[in-house]
Amino acid sequence: MTTEPTTVREIRRTGPYPYTYGPHHPPIATVEPGERVAIYTLDAFENKMTPEVGSFADVCTYPYLNPQTGPIIVNGAEPGDTLVVHIHEIEPTRDHAVTGTVPYFGGLTSTNGDPTLQPPLEEQWLFLPLEAGGIRFDEKRVIPYEPFMGTMGVAPVIEAVNALTPDYYGGNMDCVETRPGNEVWLPVLVEGAMFFTGDAHASQGDGELTGVALEIPARVTIEFELKKGLEIKWPRIVSDEYIMVAGSARPLDAAARIAWVELIDWMVSDYGFDRMKAYHFIGQVGQMRLGNMVDPKYTMVAKCPRKYLD
Repeated sequence: MTTEPTTVREIRRTGPYPYTYGPHHPPIATVEPGERVAIYTLDAFENKMTPEVGSFADVCTYPYLNPQTGPIIVNGAEPGDTLVVHIHEIEPTRDHAVTGTVPYFGGLTSTNGDPTLQPPLEEQWLFLPLEAGGIRFDEKRVIPYEPFMGTMGVAPVIEAVNALTPDYYGGNMDCVETRPGNEVWLPVLVEGAMFFTGDAHASQGDGELTGVALEIPARVTIEFELKKGLEIKWPRIVSDEYIMVAGSARPLDAAARIAWVELIDWMVSDYGFDRMKAYHFIGQVGQMRLGNMVDPKYTMVAKCPRKYLD
């Protein structure tokens, strides 16, 4: 249990934002394990999409999306450790969310990766006000404010990977479980971990079907913890109800298998199961949620209820 800090250190990025996860960006801050920090992030479009903008192409160029605040060095983090990110709060820093359709991007349209002969869907943009009760979609409907971080991860060892792609280091997982009250576990791959985050969402449906959630800039309050010598292969998430693993790949069933295998191995290493017993058990009580089906790699989150484990 951590004690409530008297102050929260604020971290902002000045100058150009990185659009890749990698070890080659100069760090913007160094923090200590247990130190509570508030990280300021821009929305997926670097706050450039406004009602005055005519089209996406006027202000954004693919793949320059999801600007990242980072990298942040966590003092003492070494390869082979696990970085635990305690998410305390996600506060919008703007009075509205942005969502829309981008040409050749989304789950139900022709894309560059999955082309068809049909033209892309019509480009449309919605600027939805944030209210006390949530996000005002139209005159009749208010979507609850259920924020999470679309991108969160650490630097891989050598690659520079675009911030649209999720993988073993985290990245653009777009899974709603990276929300306040939960822990996100990430493998430390380089000295200091080099943590990045961005792409805050006020809410999102499973799969991020249109390719764009309710995008907001945010003030994200988090706290880091290190599990020394604990080596994990894929991001893990812990809530009050579940232990979870996020797997990312294409096709979608490969992402699901990655998540299930890592979850079963976690049950074996920490909860006293042998592998076949865990397989049988998770086959009956396991749950799965679709993070995204639109990014360069898809993300699936495998879940085991903690009531069977504790």
